[in-house]
Amino acid sequence: MQNPLMLMIPGPTPVPESVLLASARPPISHRSSEFRTLMAEITAHLKWLHQTQNDVLILASSGTGAMEAGIINFLSPGDRVLVGCNGKFGDRWADVCDQFGLETEQIKAPWGQPLDPEVFRHHLEADQHRQIKAVVLTHSETSTGVLNDLEAIIYHIKAHGQALSIVDAVTSLGVCPVPMDEWGLDVVVSASQKGYRMPPGLGFVAVSSRAWHAYTTAQFPRFYLDLGKCRQDAVANTTPFTPPVNLFFALQASLRMMKAEGFTRLFSHQQGLMQATRAALRALELPLLVTDDAIASPAVTAIIPDRVDPELLRSQLQQQHGVVIAAGQDQMRGKLIRIGHLGYVCDRDILTTIAALETTLIHLGCPCLPGIGIQAASNHFAKLPSSS
Repeated sequence: MQNPLMLMIPGPTPVPESVLLASARPPISHRSSEFRTLMAEITAHLKWLHQTQNDVLILASSGTGAMEAGIINFLSPGDRVLVGCNGKFGDRWADVCDQFGLETEQIKAPWGQPLDPEVFRHHLEADQHRQIKAVVLTHSETSTGVLNDLEAIIYHIKAHGQALSIVDAVTSLGVCPVPMDEWGLDVVVSASQKGYRMPPGLGFVAVSSRAWHAYTTAQFPRFYLDLGKCRQDAVANTTPFTPPVNLFFALQASLRMMKAEGFTRLFSHQQGLMQATRAALRALELPLLVTDDAIASPAVTAIIPDRVDPELLRSQLQQQHGVVIAAGQDQMRGKLIRIGHLGYVCDRDILTTIAALETTLIHLGCPCLPGIGIQAASNHFAKLPSSS
């Protein structure tokens, strides 16, 4: 019998059986009263997850599509933007901005290091004529496992008074706090296959009143990704175009589970998974790309193996144990591997992954004390108030 692969990557992530079963229901008409009732519940729960009273809109897209929507709905050709670049996805948003003819200025940090809020402050304070229209940045940089200090950067954006914040929260929404209203975020983008614990296919864009004001003067052409259309239809609990109805069933089931769990348990669980993973990797003497736990993302941990070829280790994990972990991206391809610990992941999944990793290391001739990684992770889990 062929066993299913165990996904320990930063997306798509494992999905609860109840969510999968919900998506297997027969479709309903997206113009029916039943769908409008479904949409109303989903919208209320999305606002809860984003900790906002603002609009949270749903697109049939990936996170990249949602980010593109976040850019073209609130900016115009030639607008000056700052883009935080300290990994694959920051670089991607800079490329997207360039493609749309924005005047893009990159605020850079080395891969594996966080963006410096003080650099943003310097650039924003130097903009005496308030020409910077937006700051685009990634909260959890999936390519490296860095969690950028979003709150501190947002403080400087708000002090500027003119610039909007456009935030990639694709691997932080549902994984760690992203309180939209409390922090004063303008555009927050996420996607279904990450912290939402459901299959790929939906993108989400939360929009502040400041961003809607900018929408009225934005000059980029838009049609399918026109968030104004989405907003207008969302008032009536419907969508401007045919949505993937079965994914809405899955979203409803997942959001119900998350709300029942509550923020405290939800976020502490993710922190526990991250900390146990990092403790195990340190015990196995596998170098972490992000060495400081304070800036480590609860979504993914990146490792730079120095005793074995990363791609060989990754392929053997999958071939011998059915455990799938992620490769490095762009300049880090072939240099690092990444273990995802977001989505529907529990203590057992971490322990299984570490056991498979230990076995594979020994098989590839990298000496390590059998069980040392598992013991380190187990010790950490034992200290937690409760495990799930």
